[in-house]
Amino acid sequence: MISEQLTLLQQKLGKPYHDLEFLLQALKEVLVENGEAEIARYIPWIQETPPFQEAAFTNRHIQLYSIIFQLVNTAEVNAAVQQRREKENEDMRSVNGLWANNLQLLLDQGISQEDIMAHMRGVEVEPVLTAHPTEAKRTTVLEHHRDFYLLMVQRENTMFTEVEQAQIRREIKLNLYRLWKTGEIYLSKPDIQSEFRNILHYLINVFPDVVPVVDQRLMQAWEAVGLDPQALAQQEAYPTIRLGNWVGGDRDGHPFVTAALTAEVLAQLRLYAFVVLRRHLTNLVRWLSFAVTPAELSQPFQARMQAMREEMGERGEEAFRRNETEAFRQFTNLMLYKLPLHMKRGHATELEEHAGSYKLAQELIDDLELLRQTLLDFGAQSVAHTDVVQCLRIVKSFGFHLAHLDIRQNSTFHDKALQQLLKAARLESGDFMEWNEQQRRAFFNEELAYNRPFTHRNVELGDNARAVLDCYHVLEKHTRQYGTLGIGALIISMTRSLSDLLAVYVLAREAGLTQETEEGLYLPLPVVPLFETIEDLEEAPGVMHDFLSHPFTKRSLAAIQKLRGYAKPTQQIMIGYSDSNKDGGILASQWHLYKAQARLQQVGEDHGVTIKFFHGKGGSISRGAGPTHYFIRALPHCSVDGNIRLTEQGETIEQKYANKINAAYNLELLTATAVSTTILNRFTTKQAHPLSDVVEYLARESQRHYRNLIEGEGFIPFFRQATPIDALEMSKIGSRPSRRTGTNSLDDLRAIPWVFSWSQSRYNMTGWYGVGHALKKLKDTNPDGFGELKKAVKHDVFIRYVLTNIDTSLSATDEGIMKAYASLVQQEEIRERFLSLFLQEFEQTRDILAELLGRPIEERRTNHYYSTYLRNTIIEHLHHKQIALLRSWRQSAEKPDDRNPDCLVDLLTTINALSSALGTTG
Repeated sequence: MISEQLTLLQQKLGKPYHDLEFLLQALKEVLVENGEAEIARYIPWIQETPPFQEAAFTNRHIQLYSIIFQLVNTAEVNAAVQQRREKENEDMRSVNGLWANNLQLLLDQGISQEDIMAHMRGVEVEPVLTAHPTEAKRTTVLEHHRDFYLLMVQRENTMFTEVEQAQIRREIKLNLYRLWKTGEIYLSKPDIQSEFRNILHYLINVFPDVVPVVDQRLMQAWEAVGLDPQALAQQEAYPTIRLGNWVGGDRDGHPFVTAALTAEVLAQLRLYAFVVLRRHLTNLVRWLSFAVTPAELSQPFQARMQAMREEMGERGEEAFRRNETEAFRQFTNLMLYKLPLHMKRGHATELEEHAGSYKLAQELIDDLELLRQTLLDFGAQSVAHTDVVQCLRIVKSFGFHLAHLDIRQNSTFHDKALQQLLKAARLESGDFMEWNEQQRRAFFNEELAYNRPFTHRNVELGDNARAVLDCYHVLEKHTRQYGTLGIGALIISMTRSLSDLLAVYVLAREAGLTQETEEGLYLPLPVVPLFETIEDLEEAPGVMHDFLSHPFTKRSLAAIQKLRGYAKPTQQIMIGYSDSNKDGGILASQWHLYKAQARLQQVGEDHGVTIKFFHGKGGSISRGAGPTHYFIRALPHCSVDGNIRLTEQGETIEQKYANKINAAYNLELLTATAVSTTILNRFTTKQAHPLSDVVEYLARESQRHYRNLIEGEGFIPFFRQATPIDALEMSKIGSRPSRRTGTNSLDDLRAIPWVFSWSQSRYNMTGWYGVGHALKKLKDTNPDGFGELKKAVKHDVFIRYVLTNIDTSLSATDEGIMKAYASLVQQEEIRERFLSLFLQEFEQTRDILAELLGRPIEERRTNHYYSTYLRNTIIEHLHHKQIALLRSWRQSAEKPDDRNPDCLVDLLTTINALSSALGTTG
């Protein structure tokens, strides 16, 4: 018997919920067939289920619900893909954010084909994968989900016979059984190597296959909007897609990221870059089966072929002897043999330099360019413009490093390292940690005039100094051998002053990373500030003016411009969405990020420097998440000036890139919107935000209200008791500690568990608190301003983006569940006071936002509304079980002898299940 709720969704939204019915029936069959008929009775929506009884709701019920919510997610994602395909089939331009839609947007603005190509080829996008602890599912479970999704895609294929469809159904059931029998949670923290292996999966098996798809879709869209595909192919006017990685490089508050680990990760990235390149060159060998001898082709082609043979000696002769009457294959075989790989049983197992092997990616690019030109001269235009260009694009995207490895460390850690270094050098310079900014600048300016170390390698150093220098020695060795392109940036979190940036130059000099010219020293690696708190965002333009004015920085940017082929000196700046939200609430965070970008871009313009913004976003709205195309379009004018980097953290990696269809869609959203936004910015006049005074007022008032809450007496006890923060701190989701230094304070708590805990208890306050108060005050004191804001919702991209995200956070908030978690707070006065504040602000925000946005949410966001409606029919069981477990676990903590070891496991399983149900963690 299908429930009323599921029937309603099938009538309203169709396909995803018919698919869900199929999956739930399959799961029920699996359980019954394997002797689990009793637990199968609890599968909702397709049958009458027993009434919920908390005491009888065991770990197995929690796991069942977790799998059911994962099935809901899969059905909805698969249906969204199919619906996009159907929509595109009618008109490619109709899917917002994709190539055809963005190209049409440019054409509608009167921008010509030639101008689009001229600007598009200079655009570069870079998703940076991180292992922030927001992916609650084990890697093994993720692997089962990848297989499961592919089976769902196969089920869509109408070419399969009934017998074949029956086999797919059997395989789906088998996969469901594996999921049921696989432990849901990490019982011990994953080590960094296992996190890196998960990232490698995407870098090796997903992105190299998806980048060509994004190019192909650009070509299809180009033709669909009436542009000349031949012109695009001939000019190779494609934007550049690169990848970044933090795993093995991000050591901010992460003591397990050692110099040895960084060296291992750099070596692995280089090895697997060649594995990817070998795969694509092998395909090229297979495709270039033209019967032609070298003598029939151009002199430069013959000369290069001969040179490669001589460079490699016997290896070159072996490569040349293959395919003797097929010159293009011979040439490609020679390129294959020049890859520095050692092969065992047909597999690339380790790096091995040999005579004539490639040193730099540009050497391979030059050979591929020669091959492409020779094919064009030969008359094989289509092969040159597709097969060879595809291989070229892979080399340009992944190079010999696969993904840029960023090195991140906290500014305070660097300060301690410098103090220890000066102490080891026995310099009578006092306590560096106590120096003011003026003293630090004077010291750094003097030191950076000379290429002299403070110590030598055999001197005993403090732990901070040794950690920094050991890491930098690894970078020095790697860049000396292979060049600098494999290193993304040296990122300084909690950057607050010029001295925080100059400190990195001095530390790099100590490790031999700096280089010398007639003009003075420079560092060939980008030094990147990370501005995180609201105060730091406000101070950022002044810090960057001083930094870009510094002669050491000028020399370094000039060197990096030459090394990386930039048109202008380019300075990367990272901005943090998480800590600014934790600091001042969502509205203040979003506005200060917006203002900082506009002001920083102007600083760059004043210095003749391109500012490349790196957006440190998370997977929740509170930490910067939102639809990619809307996010980019909502950025201030010229924030996206041909370059954009952004982090893909934790569960967002799996949500966006777990399967290649979705991966291609999300990468296309990012690339196509970055291209169109860049071009539109260059063809329109920069202006201040038209409602800047109104939004400034809202940001100020919302921040004041938010700060009053979190600084209120008793707030920390309320937070620690009304949310599962203590259980999250015991979870094994990621390798990184939940606190930077171990101090038990809000300031030290990382933003991820802060957001995660409010999400689990359905307060979601990080996504809306303070907004209702500010809007109500604006309406009461400035009704004209409120009226202008209401009008702007319809056409202002930034305002609509921010308010829609706040609306999403509100829709995931539940008053009843909030009250239930508040019951865990032991002090009645604290409980009632803070619960009242939350409920009052929630109601006020919900009502006034509905007034601003107009139509009810079920009309504005139908899919989201009904999906939440269905989930809510059973999600409260998980919440009530988690509350009971929290109460029991906390009581047992007071009596260690009576502690039930299974209680924490059950509690962590509820966290995992609720993460699946809510579609987010932190």
